[in-house]
Amino acid sequence: MNAPAVARSPFVDHVRAEVARTVVGQEAVVERVMIALLTGGHLLLEGVPGIAKTLLVQSVAKAIDLRFARVQFTIDLLPSDILGSEILDSRSGEFRVHKGPIFTNLLLADEINRASPKVQSALLEAMQERRVSIGDATHDLPAPFLVIATQNPVEQAGTFELPEAQLDRFMLRHRLGYPTPGEETEVVRRSLALGLKRQGDGAVPRSAFDAIDDSRRMKVGDLTAAMAAVQAVHVSEVFMRDCVELVTLTRTHPEVELGCSPRAAIALVHASRARAFVHGREYAIPEDLFALAEDVMLHRMRLTYEALAQGRRSADVLRDLLATLA
Repeated sequence: MNAPAVARSPFVDHVRAEVARTVVGQEAVVERVMIALLTGGHLLLEGVPGIAKTLLVQSVAKAIDLRFARVQFTIDLLPSDILGSEILDSRSGEFRVHKGPIFTNLLLADEINRASPKVQSALLEAMQERRVSIGDATHDLPAPFLVIATQNPVEQAGTFELPEAQLDRFMLRHRLGYPTPGEETEVVRRSLALGLKRQGDGAVPRSAFDAIDDSRRMKVGDLTAAMAAVQAVHVSEVFMRDCVELVTLTRTHPEVELGCSPRAAIALVHASRARAFVHGREYAIPEDLFALAEDVMLHRMRLTYEALAQGRRSADVLRDLLATLA
């Protein structure tokens, strides 16, 4: 079903245009980032190193006047390195709170699965409740607040599986592939034109990060207005029932050991509503559900040992379930 489009939001067009100035291709990823921004949901980007995951997130952050912080996750990272800690003031003899980088609007958790599960779990309260506990006090996080995390495939050395409880708090997990030969040629062409960044009498080659232009930033009020417009997008009762039915089917399928939680149905409806807005529609359609189902549901599903032994994948099972709704 193809619904007629209405005029697209200037906010959406601006962010897309600014990202395209730095990142080649990756339209699907940009759309997922826009959905996360417009819904306040968290996004997990998975892919091998070197395919512009971090560059894309920084480009989006620079396109909007949001407070931005980046944490590079490593094996020796501590929860206090993210959340903050209480520090004893030697002059007053009292403890004061030193807030960590999580007190921002957009937190980039870079290579999140290189840190231990203990550190990854430190984000649970922040991602769900938008607040953190430091010592005996609870502190609210700024609004808006969202986490965009990047991770390398878990088969790579030095990586850990994310805990199920944390995976469930990501609205979307999108898997990035390699660019097409044409896109990769354009990436190489742009790299040749970057030139040098001079520092005193010396110079270093400029990187794609140096080429990000933040002179035409949108304001936080523009994002807030766009978020309010998303709330006005119509979601029918039939659409909601289809989302709930699809999620429920994952809990009764014989090849699925762990089905999707109710968060999956909530995420599917909210993400579909935001996708409709991004595409200039005033209501969600089945195309939105089918386009987002994998990103919303696959990281919440675990197959049985028998199914895995037979070579089945979560994507295969989800494809079968989607066919029952078509």
